[in-house]
Amino acid sequence: MSTLDFIRRKIVSPQDLSRLIAAWKFKEKKIVFSNGCFDILHAGHIDYLSKAADTGDILIIGLNSDDSVRRLKGSKRPFNNQEARALMLAALSFVDAVIFFDNDTPYELIQAIQPDVLVKGKDYRVEDIAGHDIVQKRGGQVLTVDLLEGYSTTGLINRIKESS
Repeated sequence: MSTLDFIRRKIVSPQDLSRLIAAWKFKEKKIVFSNGCFDILHAGHIDYLSKAADTGDILIIGLNSDDSVRRLKGSKRPFNNQEARALMLAALSFVDAVIFFDNDTPYELIQAIQPDVLVKGKDYRVEDIAGHDIVQKRGGQVLTVDLLEGYSTTGLINRIKESS
């Protein structure tokens, strides 16, 4: 199998993810979930996601679909389509699975996955994180991690606009 084929296999359908989760839970792996648009992958994302990966054994990323990004960020976004964004995330060695979701929040996806750990950046309050109630109800952890200062997609876009 080529490296690119290996990377692409980490981008999964709901059915594939269900089978993977069953296997991981059977092996008593600690499943971590995080989500986002990841429109322009940058050092801040790598820092944040690597911290998320450090909290468990398996890292699943819920990726907003293109339609979801447009609803949340405006008609000019995303810059990179969902396939390109998923491929970049799946190429990260510490990411085990990437799955698309079309809603504005990954609440239903979190309900299906039932992760042991839910991770977002410190720019969120735990009680505002979609799915915190699902994870906490079953004794899981909801964590917020420090963000790498000076890195944000919006900040990068604004700098590009200012320099043009």
